[in-house]
Amino acid sequence: MPEEPTDLPSETPGLTPELTPAIPSAALPPRAIWGGRDLLWLALFIPAGLLCAALMVSAGYLMARPIAGWHSRVHALQGNAIFLLVQQSIFYALILAFLSILVRVRHQQPLWRSLGGRIPSFRQVVEYLAGGGILAVLVSVLLRLRPDAHAFPLERLFDSRFASYAIGAFAISLAPVVEEVIFRGVLFAVIEGAAGPIVAVLTTATLFAGLHAPEYWQAWNHLGMILLVGIAFSLARAITGSLTPSILLHCGFNAFIMLGLFLSTDRFHGVTSLGQ
Repeated sequence: MPEEPTDLPSETPGLTPELTPAIPSAALPPRAIWGGRDLLWLALFIPAGLLCAALMVSAGYLMARPIAGWHSRVHALQGNAIFLLVQQSIFYALILAFLSILVRVRHQQPLWRSLGGRIPSFRQVVEYLAGGGILAVLVSVLLRLRPDAHAFPLERLFDSRFASYAIGAFAISLAPVVEEVIFRGVLFAVIEGAAGPIVAVLTTATLFAGLHAPEYWQAWNHLGMILLVGIAFSLARAITGSLTPSILLHCGFNAFIMLGLFLSTDRFHGVTSLGQ
């Protein structure tokens, strides 16, 4: 009688389980983790987050008004710099919380790792912050050579020394982190996965400038500089494959812009124009 085979080939279908190891998602680049459905969830959350932040700030103001002796109505505070900053800070915090939950639920990843975040060395921190500062100096020089003919809405928020300090703190800390997470993080990852890095760089930089368009309305030279700065941030993300450089560049850029304004206005006394 013929001998019974003792070993079956591993590729025989239905007889042995698939043994190919799965690639852990921690090792995947952000473009392989984030997708169009995540972007859709973010787009749906943004209006809800804006509404929630507005309601929270309004409710907090109404509760504090009798204690603090304030008399302004809530609708009259829509042009108040501090009121708007608190509202924007709450909205940004909600965005970070939502994205953290989203990526945990859908991809079992911490937000920072899923976006390609890396812990930089001290030297890298200094270099990227300095790079952002150099970029700020170049932008300031170009704007002095060709200043805008019109004032822009952002200038009106610098209506007091306290408001100027608050805006500066927000611009250096929370704003760069959240904006980079959205634009060079989630948006860049999704667009890069669908259309490649070049399209991702140009698209995220354009959308980044669009975000700031209401602040610089009619100040088109300023808005053009924001577009160029956005391209620099997106290129840093594309070249390094990490979100960390763009965040540090953004922090350095904003810090040097605010430092220049601080020095040119006698420590935020009598701020009249951000472009001069």
